Amino acid sequence: MSGDLHIFSEANLHEQLQTAPFTQGFYTVQFYTTGGQLAKTKTDELSEFYLYPSGGTLRDSTFNLVFYDSQFDTYRGFKPPHLNR
Repeated sequence: MSGDLHIFSEANLHEQLQTAPFTQGFYTVQFYTTGGQLAKTKTDELSEFYLYPSGGTLRDSTFNLVFYDSQFDTYRGFKPPHLNR
C-alpha cells in the first residue's frame, strides 16, 4: 500500500471516514480520478465522492453510484465513525 489516502481502496475509504465531514446523511471524501472515474493510481485529478452509510453506496459528484460494499452499510452493521467523535 502506498500510504496515499486518495488512491481508492476500501482501507483508504475507511481511513478517510475517520475525519471526513458528515452532512445531510453522507460523508464527503476525495479520491484520484481519470475523467471523473476512480483511478487505481495517483493522478493530477482529485474528485469528491459521497458515501451514504444508510445504503453503503459511494457516489460521484453527480450522485451516480460508483461503488457499493456491505461493509459500509449501516443496515449490515457498519458503525458510522462520526457517531464516536
